[in-house]
Amino acid sequence: MAGRPAEPEVIWSRPERAARGPRPAYTRAEIAAVAVRIADADGMDAVSMRRVAAELGCGTMSLYNYVPRKEDLYELMADLVAEEHDLPERPTGDWRADLTALAHRAREIMRRHPWMSRLMSATYGFGPNAIEYLEFSLWCLDPLDLPYGRKMELIAMVNGIVTTYVANEIQTAERTRTLPWSAEREHEIRMAYLGGRIASGKYPRLAAAFMEDSGPIDLEGVFDRALSRVLDAFAHE
Repeated sequence: MAGRPAEPEVIWSRPERAARGPRPAYTRAEIAAVAVRIADADGMDAVSMRRVAAELGCGTMSLYNYVPRKEDLYELMADLVAEEHDLPERPTGDWRADLTALAHRAREIMRRHPWMSRLMSATYGFGPNAIEYLEFSLWCLDPLDLPYGRKMELIAMVNGIVTTYVANEIQTAERTRTLPWSAEREHEIRMAYLGGRIASGKYPRLAAAFMEDSGPIDLEGVFDRALSRVLDAFAHE
């Protein structure tokens, strides 16, 4: 297929335009923006080279001259979204506050682009904007007296918490959306069943837990506590 490399290649090491010949009709940013718009509207499964090419008004084979593989398209999409972190000029000097702020910003971005949780891997993590984000995250951790390897672990754990929570939120919302009744009615029926099981006396610890706090669960509080505990663990090393 035209434009496909014979060996593994990072899209970012490929020149965006040839040294000679006509100027490309589209930039990588323009191609990525179309793909992101499709994913935001119709989900990740709707993103295809054919669909993106149609939105751009070019042939599918022509698009391969810009983006050799679909995986490269994902790479472009992930990095374009990473630009939305809109990093400050410099860290505040309070590493916990800075990392917490980055985590909350990442959560906002992933909520805005629900498909991003499917692309959070090393494969799609080293575009120009993602590298800037990683460098800034490490800069935030300058006051923390740990080797860089441990700092990278901390950043990975924070990103893991964000990705896990957002993915769970998305799945819950999707399931709720497809219910033939209200989410409130679903919750009522399930809690009634659970209450009946607990009332049997076979589950004293669950009974004590529900007596102590019967809900509703403060999901924002749970997220903040999970994040704080990870930061605590590294602060006390």
